[in-house]
Amino acid sequence: MEKLIGEFSFGLFFWQLLIFIFLVLLLKKFAWKPILDTVNERESSIKNAMSEAEKARNEMASIQESNQKVLKEARAEREALLKEARATSAEMVALAKTNAQTEANKIIAQAQEAIKNEKRTAVNELKNQVAQISLEIAEKIIETELDNKDKQAQLVDKLLKDASL
Repeated sequence: MEKLIGEFSFGLFFWQLLIFIFLVLLLKKFAWKPILDTVNERESSIKNAMSEAEKARNEMASIQESNQKVLKEARAEREALLKEARATSAEMVALAKTNAQTEANKIIAQAQEAIKNEKRTAVNELKNQVAQISLEIAEKIIETELDNKDKQAQLVDKLLKDASL
């Protein structure tokens, strides 16, 4: 029995070995190659994805850097425009003040000239009235007696009371 068990075990071992080799060859042909190809393909796609991610990261960094540069330029341009607007505003305010002052001076000069003309006219009119009154007084004095001085004084006082300026 030992011999039979020994032969059986050797035979079993031989057939198991033969099946194992056949299975390995079969797996190598149909399973290992596709598995290894898939693994290699996956590895290369991961490497490509990593390199693409690195490129994208580098592009993002350069885009961010250019965005910062553009933002900085835009801020500088905005500041320049604001400065120019403030300067223009100050010029316009100064020009408006100057024009207003000039116009006010013209109006004041015209008003002073009008006042002088009115004053001159009023003085001339007053002189004319005084002259007219004086003539009327002189006429009335001449009409009355020139001999009597008391009468003349009374007449002048009366005429002065009657005259209203």
